[in-house]
Amino acid sequence: MLHHDIFKANDIRGVVTGDQPEWDAAGARVLGAAFVELTGATEFVLGRDMRILGRELSWAFADGARRAGADVIDLGLSSTDQLWFASGWLSLPGVQFTASHNPSNYNGIKFCLADAKPVPADFMAKLRDLADGVSLGAEVTGDYRELDSLEAYADKLDELVPQRAERELTVVVDAGNGMAGHTALTALAGRVLDIVGLYLELDGTFPNHPANPLEPENLVDAQRAVVEEEADLGLVFDGDADRCFIIDERGNVVDPSVVTAMIAVAELEKHPGSTIVTNTITSWCVAEAVEQHGGTIATSKVGHTHVKALMAETGAVFGGEHSAHYYFRDFWSADTGMLAALHVIEMLRESEQPLSALAAVYDGYARSGEINSTVDNAQACIDRVAAAFDGRGEADLGDGLTVRNREEGWWINLRPSNTEPLLRLNVEAGDDDTMAALRDEVLNLVRG
Repeated sequence: MLHHDIFKANDIRGVVTGDQPEWDAAGARVLGAAFVELTGATEFVLGRDMRILGRELSWAFADGARRAGADVIDLGLSSTDQLWFASGWLSLPGVQFTASHNPSNYNGIKFCLADAKPVPADFMAKLRDLADGVSLGAEVTGDYRELDSLEAYADKLDELVPQRAERELTVVVDAGNGMAGHTALTALAGRVLDIVGLYLELDGTFPNHPANPLEPENLVDAQRAVVEEEADLGLVFDGDADRCFIIDERGNVVDPSVVTAMIAVAELEKHPGSTIVTNTITSWCVAEAVEQHGGTIATSKVGHTHVKALMAETGAVFGGEHSAHYYFRDFWSADTGMLAALHVIEMLRESEQPLSALAAVYDGYARSGEINSTVDNAQACIDRVAAAFDGRGEADLGDGLTVRNREEGWWINLRPSNTEPLLRLNVEAGDDDTMAALRDEVLNLVRG
């Protein structure tokens, strides 16, 4: 069973439990054969997170791929960035079973080509069409072997961001019962850290809070722990641990755009004049910091396949998204929340200032954060907002609707989600009152 709705812009996401599942092991087996036919892969690496049916679905996919003649290297439990690492380490295509931050009744798949390169923009549509008619081989002809890549992954992170001072830091790590519970302690081992762990046990039912750090209520436990433990910072990961939200010593969230600016400046110090990739809803603070430090900004559509493609095209040294995806050229231009966390940890370790002070250097705008609305007709809502903002700024339809007014110092972006049936709003302005007024105006137009 494979409903067409599970094929999203960048990956697969769909319900696998309950009364109305959207795909199952039989569908996963077909997808394995279709993946091999589409890519021509003779061997690939396979990983999965801790979600319900992850083992069954990934093994069914492997069976279909092996019936199509491909060899499978099974990493078993793996964060998504650990899968990207293995793809680059072995120079093989990769397949990761995960639904990232979606609810517990979902599962999904992310794909990459060899060396963690993004799949083409039309990959998901072609995979969907192939899966409709692909034939399963009668016999299993491809080989199968298991590989534990966790230590090698951790060694790569240490190589890229070594510990640079001996000052001990206290760090709260909230894995949300997701894959950071599998990777974080190994990735942070050997550093002078006092780690306070929250929800490190792997549990695909997410019994404590959803593994979606974009929602403020899912950050509360880590914020409270940072204050109570007098920690230097907190790290909150999403379900597949490729994203990391960072909390300062006061218990406040460091905006991902600010984190992007901090890491971009650090990368530009090592690689002067380089390009930094951001997306259409990254704060203007990043472009200002990059230009001030001699770098160049390249702007991508939202989504990891778009950012990775632009990283490759421009040779960018680093990229960051508002959703706390951080991409590193030295990590095959793939996204890794753990590597971003290590950058911030070592910046803080070397500094005499707290994290709030380091972040304040770049934090000069009022931002709404991402606000989601469920609507019946997304395009009609976008058209309504476009009409209301006609003539009030520079309009861009490249990634949803963006309206920018640089003279007045604000922008809005309204776009459909790539992974969920939602319309997402982001607003930025030079002060809280202007931001709030623009936010409320757009929400009234969207929600009627």
